[in-house]
Amino acid sequence: MKKFLSKTTPPVTCRQILLLLTVITVSITGCKKETESGGSDKQLTASEKSANGLPHVVVKSGASIQAAIDVAGAGTIIFIQPGTYNESIHVDKAGIQLVGMIEGNKAIIIQNPGDEENGIEVTSTAAGFVLKNVTVQNFEENGVLLTGVDHFVLDHVKAINNKEYGLFPVFCHNGSITYCSATGSSDTGIYVGQSTDINVENNTAFANVSGFEIENCTNVTASFNEAYDNTGGLLVFLLPGLTIKTTANITVTKNYIHDNNRPNFSTAEGGFEFFVPTGSGILVVGADNTAIQKNRISHNNFVGVATVSTLIIGSLSGLPPEAFADIEPNPDRVRIIGNMLTQNGSVAPAGLPLPPADFLWDGSGTNNCWKDNVYSSSFPAALPTCN
Repeated sequence: MKKFLSKTTPPVTCRQILLLLTVITVSITGCKKETESGGSDKQLTASEKSANGLPHVVVKSGASIQAAIDVAGAGTIIFIQPGTYNESIHVDKAGIQLVGMIEGNKAIIIQNPGDEENGIEVTSTAAGFVLKNVTVQNFEENGVLLTGVDHFVLDHVKAINNKEYGLFPVFCHNGSITYCSATGSSDTGIYVGQSTDINVENNTAFANVSGFEIENCTNVTASFNEAYDNTGGLLVFLLPGLTIKTTANITVTKNYIHDNNRPNFSTAEGGFEFFVPTGSGILVVGADNTAIQKNRISHNNFVGVATVSTLIIGSLSGLPPEAFADIEPNPDRVRIIGNMLTQNGSVAPAGLPLPPADFLWDGSGTNNCWKDNVYSSSFPAALPTCN
């Protein structure tokens, strides 16, 4: 920091100059280096101190987050002050962290500036990406899109009224989605596609077509989440025509899935999402080695938990069986244990050739079983018991 002398300041002695230089040297040595974007110097906040010596930058309200990313090196933490940022963001550097600074109830909002498709797009070169404490809203396709990103973290992120997907990691590995929320998407609020080793925990999804969806994935755990007021609460799907041909080793445990009775507002052009039945709690469609355990599932008008072949979706969509030749479409080794189901299965959607129930199984697959559940209705009436 520069120190200016006024014209009336008396001359200083050599001894005073040496003393002043000593004080300045000590002060600089004792301070932590900070780089700011779009503003003047200020005291470090508790959030900034948590950088623990890593390179970091502060984006002030009115400045550009993308501009800070463009000049940042790999491994930089970019702190974002509260405000509305009208921009779409692209991240292609390893270890970038975008962290909203908590200041009371003030929000950090990344807002569509016009007709941008994606709010935050992260590429495969951005391993170690972290996004915390921000809201991403009103984008034409996706709120947050991660493609091929390893070791990512999405934490306390809100996705609001992004037209297709709220949070959308695909081809990703070793990631976590925690304490996030998503609403207003015509496909899925929080989606994990063709990915491995992902943890989805303590999130909320509401007013989407699908609240949560795990599609063509391996080793995914969804726990302590809440899904309500969606068309379908939580979907575990195996679909044809994708690069990854299996869905396996999925654990869905201790979630609260309730009141998912919103009419399906997807379009036929959106694909299979258009055929998600209104009133669905948890749908297990073609997935293998899936555990549905200790969930609370209530007031879903069509079904609490359905375990069916992907060919059911095919019959609804009018696709012939040969369209599913690249996958084994039947659910195998699905274990449904210790769930509490109440007041599901009051009515089936029009045109659906399956009855409403707490538990629904179409009879497909092998070694599927049910045990220690609390429920009132099932189809068929007798379900296979787990050993």
